[in-house]
Amino acid sequence: MLATEKQYVQWFENETLCQARWLSESKQVPPARIVLVDDKTTADEAYRLACAGTSMLWQGDFQNARQLLQALTRRIESSEQRKISKAAKKNKSAKSKDEVLMIPNLFHQQRQAQAQRSRILSRLLLALDAGYVSQLRRASDVSAACKAAFGQLDEPCLLSFRDLQGALGAAGWRAKGVQIDSLDLAIFPHYGVFAPTRHEYVQLLLDAPLPTVHDIAFDIGTGTGLLAIILAQRGVKQVIATDLNPRALACASENFARLGLSAVQLQQADLYPTDVPLANLIVCNPPWLPAKPTSPLEYAVYDVNSAMLRGFLHGAKQHLAAQGEVWLILSDLAEHLQLRSRDELLGWFADAGLEVKYRLDTQPKHGRSQDETDPLFAARSSEITSLWCLVSET
Repeated sequence: MLATEKQYVQWFENETLCQARWLSESKQVPPARIVLVDDKTTADEAYRLACAGTSMLWQGDFQNARQLLQALTRRIESSEQRKISKAAKKNKSAKSKDEVLMIPNLFHQQRQAQAQRSRILSRLLLALDAGYVSQLRRASDVSAACKAAFGQLDEPCLLSFRDLQGALGAAGWRAKGVQIDSLDLAIFPHYGVFAPTRHEYVQLLLDAPLPTVHDIAFDIGTGTGLLAIILAQRGVKQVIATDLNPRALACASENFARLGLSAVQLQQADLYPTDVPLANLIVCNPPWLPAKPTSPLEYAVYDVNSAMLRGFLHGAKQHLAAQGEVWLILSDLAEHLQLRSRDELLGWFADAGLEVKYRLDTQPKHGRSQDETDPLFAARSSEITSLWCLVSET
């Protein structure tokens, strides 16, 4: 929802000073320089302005702004592809061990390119009246989507067209849901909550044998609530799901209510719940890659120094009942990208007083794992997602 600290932006239109509330979900600072652009502005001119750090307030047809953003994206992708392809070719021809170490460099280059892409695309701005109403020609009704994403706002605002598209996309996901075929149900994500579009790990959770005693389970970092739903449907009597993100808690609560899951409790917590009994089963699907997120949504994918993963492991044993199990859902993509080693992961298990009881594996089915033009194809195509069943060391 909207930040408590309000920020405002000023600009001139026809020599009149205008002001509006600045909204940025990616926490970008208010633009220092704003120029007015419209249907006459070419994509090349807009790209030059954006690369120079100038923000552009759209004054033309609403639908044409979408086309301009697409044109900017094509120009960015063309520039990125030239740089990354050059690095990928060099990496592919690597002969020595030192040259092979370019793989993590290639990953970080991609991350930097993504951040730069976000900065450039976010420089196309849109002004909305109070209640998120647009006065542009052929403007869509965006008020409901914006209110769901950003909260109630009774004053004019300025935001990036890209953030607006994110709100509209989230509204679409929330309306139609993400179908989970193996469960024969849909999950309905909210804005700012990672959608479970990759759900090959669901079958792992269905295949793993429940502990003999499974009265109480924790779902740590529940997000949309998908893992908690699986546990409840498998017969766990009491599931306690935690998350630090208020949006995730609201999202999970709605998904539980849709399915009539009264046995699932929610608690806002940084990892483990408080004032509850020990768990027979603790599950967690933490961010898979140890890198810095650049937006709130990326916290579901990137985890600096694997802080959440290590914190989860460190606290597991003290929250686990006798004969209880920990189910950790984790991809080994970080290992293929040389961002984390298998020995390092196993060392964290040991340091937490945990040992491996068994492991279930599955291969990715998403499109990027099949895309040979992806510079990181070698890593993505080798990826394995695992359910690690961990127990207290004997």
